[in-house]
Amino acid sequence: MLRRIDPALLARARELRNNPTETELAVWRLISRHRPAFTRQHIVAPFIIDLACRQAKLGVEFDGSQHIAEADRDERRSAYLRTRGWRVIRLWNSEVLSNPEGAVEYILAQTAECLGGAPPQALASRAGRERKQRWN
Repeated sequence: MLRRIDPALLARARELRNNPTETELAVWRLISRHRPAFTRQHIVAPFIIDLACRQAKLGVEFDGSQHIAEADRDERRSAYLRTRGWRVIRLWNSEVLSNPEGAVEYILAQTAECLGGAPPQALASRAGRERKQRWN
């Protein structure tokens, strides 16, 4: 049986993906080249996770000041995701923006822990490689 995602939830995830926050962009620029792959605005119905490594089942939530008032809601959300096998970590926007490299290092360490110690690897850069000729 094929499970379908609620079209409204899918549209919201696409909207969030197309309009990322400054925090999400700062982390994405550094982490998108790592494998296993990370995904922005991953749906685990009825929720959307800011950043996820599906292979590790690790969800990363970037929290701003509005989340202080929503702490109970955030905890219920995290508890639900844990029942689905996900580990959720939360990072404050201000801390990520002041040290995006450190935030990515932390996310990668948590990913490695979820994967049993195998750290995610950055993809090799194409810079400096000789390009193969396609035609003779």
